[in-house]
Amino acid sequence: MDNEKRLVDIELKLIAQEDLTQQLNDQVVELQKELQDLQALYRALVRRINEGEVSGGSDPYTQERPPHY
Repeated sequence: MDNEKRLVDIELKLIAQEDLTQQLNDQVVELQKELQDLQALYRALVRRINEGEVSGGSDPYTQERPPHY
């Protein structure tokens, strides 16, 4: 009986480990998607900034130098 109880305990621990591994995997997938979205946003912002420099600052949200400069 003692060996059977140990086997059941080991099986329960294995199930808990598998569940935890799946939860961690799901979290990694979610974070990877979020990272990809942030990288795309970053590239778009850099592109927008660079286009603003090339076009002479036509972006209305860029800060202009005061007239006394």
